[in-house]
Order: sequence, then structure tokens, then C-alpha cells
Amino acid sequence: MAERTYQRYENAEREPDASALLALADFYEVSTDYLLGRTDSPK
Repeated sequence: MAERTYQRYENAEREPDASALLALADFYEVSTDYLLGRTDSPK
């Protein structure tokens, strides 16, 4: 993933698609629900 793309996600300028969301969850070893704010538990 390009650094600029990640920056846009962080700045809410862009939302990740499903494949990017899965890649981020795998990278940070957390669930997609955690990334989406649906749970407070990372796993």
C-alpha cells in the first residue's frame, strides 16, 4: 500500500475498500470489526 493512500485513510479523505481493510487487519493483527470501531477488542 502506498504511503499516501494510508495517509488519506488516516485523514478521512478516503475509505479503504474491503481488500485494503483486510490487509490492514492482517498487518496490525486485529479484526476488521476493531478497525471499523464495532468492537473495543482487537481480536
